[in-house]
Amino acid sequence: MVFADAESIITENLKYLRPVAESWQPSDFLPVSSADSWHDEVRALRERAKALPDGVLVVLVGNLVTEEALPSYQTWLNRPDGLEDATGAAENPWAVWTRGWTAEENRHGDLLNRYLYLSGRVDMRSTEITTQHLIRNGFDTGSGKDPYKALVYVSFQERATKISHANTGKLAGSYGETVLERICATIAGDEARHEEAYKRIFAKVLENEPGRALTAFAEMMRLKIAMPARRMDDGGDGDVFSNFAVVAQRLEVYTMRDYADIIAHLVDFWRVGHCKVSGEAARAQDYVCGLSEKYAAKAERFQEIARELPAEPFNWIFRRQV
Repeated sequence: MVFADAESIITENLKYLRPVAESWQPSDFLPVSSADSWHDEVRALRERAKALPDGVLVVLVGNLVTEEALPSYQTWLNRPDGLEDATGAAENPWAVWTRGWTAEENRHGDLLNRYLYLSGRVDMRSTEITTQHLIRNGFDTGSGKDPYKALVYVSFQERATKISHANTGKLAGSYGETVLERICATIAGDEARHEEAYKRIFAKVLENEPGRALTAFAEMMRLKIAMPARRMDDGGDGDVFSNFAVVAQRLEVYTMRDYADIIAHLVDFWRVGHCKVSGEAARAQDYVCGLSEKYAAKAERFQEIARELPAEPFNWIFRRQV
């Protein structure tokens, strides 16, 4: 395996996947089409959804599209050297993890898609076009085939998606859509479990190989963590991802402050400041330990800039401006 004790480290963290029999499914949250009460339940859902402002719909669609590009993410997870599912049905710990992770994550897009379809509030064809473009375009984390960098990326990204889903749900709840709030909170709970697994795997890597692990951490942070949906395209004009990110910043769904806080959390969780290293690794250590404060110092100004930017039309909501 690619790093010391990789097989045992990954096996230990398979506990963060849940058995299918104990897992929630999208149909648990939505009207059941076979029930006599189907039409009444759909009408109630649509009535609640009317209260959601356009900004909440935009971040909800952005989260949905991000989740639905899972084929790209699973492919990428099997690229790093030594971490792979060679046959597509291999039984090594990483292969078992990536397939289990994908199976759990797949429900997120299904659930959000069905909710938005039933709500009648968004242009579903436009969201579907965006998803197809994103899967075609793929995504590049900047980690190459380096497994150390890949683990840094997923540790960061799972925490970021947890924050985005949780905050979207809180916003929905503030407008009285408590079912959507529960949906988003449930998805955020999955992201939290996945985050915990990736963080713990990398923590062991850092313990065993601090020099290489710290260098990988610093290199990924110098590149900046690119969001999975960075290459989304709705088939229209303009940079739909940047416009979506501005809305998320304005609504405080996912902000520069969150980015800074994630760095601080990882540095603390991984006890980076306590690592005994020298040379390049020590310089990497100093860099990441001071990075959160640098982003935090920019956070308020970044928020002000987002507020000052003009509203942009979104095809997802029939060209209305947000």
